[in-house]
Amino acid sequence: MPDQRIGVDESGKGDFFGPLVIAAVYVGPEHLAELEGVKDSKKLKDAACLALDEVIRRVCPYSVVAIGPTKYNDLYQKTQNLNTLLAWGHARAIENILETVACDYVISDQFADPEGLMRHLMEKGRQVHLESRVKAESDLAVAAASVVARAEFIRRLRKLGEAAGVDLPKGANWNVVEAGAAIVKKRGKDVLKEMAKLHFKTLQDVLKKARSLA
Repeated sequence: MPDQRIGVDESGKGDFFGPLVIAAVYVGPEHLAELEGVKDSKKLKDAACLALDEVIRRVCPYSVVAIGPTKYNDLYQKTQNLNTLLAWGHARAIENILETVACDYVISDQFADPEGLMRHLMEKGRQVHLESRVKAESDLAVAAASVVARAEFIRRLRKLGEAAGVDLPKGANWNVVEAGAAIVKKRGKDVLKEMAKLHFKTLQDVLKKARSLA
């Protein structure tokens, strides 16, 4: 494994509410001591994730690409393919890092055919070696990217919830359905475009629950 590499990961892909966030983080030997404790964000509580995010952003070159719900829904309507959005977002995050630091090795989670990601990369990005692997978060650079992406997702989800006057849960479970139904009952279904990913099957459950509250 190269000592210098860029890790890239996403957050919000499986969450009905909130944005899709992709982050890339460059890690070199000079960063290792300060990144102690960084691991896959799925193994961290929100508070720990937010605290580690501050460290990573202070220590490492990083890039965040956040696609808010309104933009996400517009893009998904055009592409009808989540992997296309992921490939585009990963490519932009990688390219942003390459504008600030020279690196020729990138590791990403194997979310799709890696050729799709390579097609979205521009000139600098096409010169890197891209490794797409299962459970890539076991690598420190990808784990750092997962923390930055998740922390950004958490902050943006909270901000959306504050604007709506509702605590927006993560995921796509029954708590999410109940929160969505309460929003629809209070403000109408059209507001969901600004808060949620409308291609999720969860939307039908939300609307059904909202009708039961009428």
